[in-house]
Amino acid sequence: MFMDSLSINLLLENLKNPNKSVREEATKKLWRIWFQQKGIYGLEMIERSQKLMDTGKLNEAETLLTQLIKEQPDFAEAWNRRGFLYYTIGDYHKSLRDCKMVIKINPVHFGALHGIGLCEAAQGQYSQAIQAFSRALEIQPYSLVNKKLVLECTFRL
Repeated sequence: MFMDSLSINLLLENLKNPNKSVREEATKKLWRIWFQQKGIYGLEMIERSQKLMDTGKLNEAETLLTQLIKEQPDFAEAWNRRGFLYYTIGDYHKSLRDCKMVIKINPVHFGALHGIGLCEAAQGQYSQAIQAFSRALEIQPYSLVNKKLVLECTFRL
């Protein structure tokens, strides 16, 4: 993997810890590692894109993220942020494509798996949504939101 595997594996194990504060700390550290994967430049670009999204400048945010992806195609978080942007505007097809790219780069990215599930559910593909949420739960078994979404999707089958 593209990060220090030992510390990543330890954090992934901590996501399964019964102690909530251990899980929360591991989650926070994993997100930090993913955001900082490409150093300060990548992090600054992600933060700029988030500010643009927060102020409703979605086209500018998309342009920025697309540029970042062109420059650093193996930056999983850039794909993830753009996937989130597409999900926000209801473009589930593009969001799904970007989330799947994240998983190709970083197979344990529970955020992207959650995103895949949300996109599939939004398109009425409840079996695929359940698969994605279940994969996210394998990584983050205490995630209440994913457990709830599995139940909701199962109910709609």
